[in-house]
Amino acid sequence: MDNGNSGPSLRFAYLFWFASWFGFAGLHRFYLGKPVTGLLYLITWGFGGLGTIYDAFTMPAQVRRARLEHRLDAALDREILADDFRPAPRRESIEHAILRLARDGGGLVSPGRLALDAHIPVDDAKRHLEKLVDARVAEIRVTRSGVMVYVLPEFLNEAGRTQLEEF
Repeated sequence: MDNGNSGPSLRFAYLFWFASWFGFAGLHRFYLGKPVTGLLYLITWGFGGLGTIYDAFTMPAQVRRARLEHRLDAALDREILADDFRPAPRRESIEHAILRLARDGGGLVSPGRLALDAHIPVDDAKRHLEKLVDARVAEIRVTRSGVMVYVLPEFLNEAGRTQLEEF
């Protein structure tokens, strides 16, 4: 069926059609990707020759359609292959989100801000921040207003110190 990359050719379709006159009706239909009607033609001798004569006049249109289907299948195959090898969008890790928020926030990160920024529940945000406290990367501080914030000393700057004192 594949003539290069363009699909079936009219010349080969007629060559297979010509075999119908020697008892091999329907070979052109198999070639054009129509196995069901190809089998029917083979069993019925091209519907007593009427189908074979009909195909002689409609062959150019049948080949055009088969070529279009061939190109569509090839395009879909390329699209599917491209999807298989396309890298998945990289999602930021929670730890990376915490470090970025600490850097941008002067060394301070709250569970609510992390949950909002990382699209996770607040309980998960607290759990991840607690892991950093356990690893001695962060410290817990409670502000004057009673808000619990996590301080990453590595990123703590003057703005972060001022915010801690103002709360």
